[in-house]
Amino acid sequence: MTPHAPSHSASPSLPMPSSLLDLAPVIPVVVVSDAADAVPLARALVAGGLPAIEVTLRTPAALDAIRAIAGEVPDAVVGAGTMLTPEQVKESVAAGARFLVSPGWTDVLLEAMRGSGVPFLPGVSTTSEVVALLERGVREMKFFPAQAAGGTAYLKSLAGPLPQARFCPTGGIGLASAPDYLALPNVGCVGGTWMLPEDAIAAKDWARIEELAREAAALSADGTSR
Repeated sequence: MTPHAPSHSASPSLPMPSSLLDLAPVIPVVVVSDAADAVPLARALVAGGLPAIEVTLRTPAALDAIRAIAGEVPDAVVGAGTMLTPEQVKESVAAGARFLVSPGWTDVLLEAMRGSGVPFLPGVSTTSEVVALLERGVREMKFFPAQAAGGTAYLKSLAGPLPQARFCPTGGIGLASAPDYLALPNVGCVGGTWMLPEDAIAAKDWARIEELAREAAALSADGTSR
């Protein structure tokens, strides 16, 4: 997947690396209920060292949130998650999403994401799904729901027969378990929400979110600061 920035009014100043999985050890998974929170929330995450931000399409405010972050937080690499339809792919990229994430995939959805011009992480939870994506030329995937689908033991088992596949595990991962995932050779980063407590967002306590983001950004495979 060759990253390309979509056409929108803002020109992102942060270049994409060769792999989306190499931006940071953690990709925050953000649910935005009020689009007015998007920019200060994104600024707090970026200031804490987490530039890749996945905004899930679970609320009516999601596309406006992506648009606001893309236009006002140039050091953020904002993406769209919970991608389910080709129409959502088009809307998300038009809003300024620089990467796409889906909980699962079909050939129709995969082709829409492939044609979007931005990096994408299709979701998998079984070996057959991984093999099917490798067959289609996709090597970077979201492993979801990570804990429920087998966690680190499952991913470790995949590394031997399928070393070419790399993952961003998401689902049930927290600060304590993230280093166990990051220690695996086939894991590039993890996705999570633990740095986004609901009470902090409700209170607009962006300083607390920045502090939690900084803690997450410092994670390494052995649990120590990088």
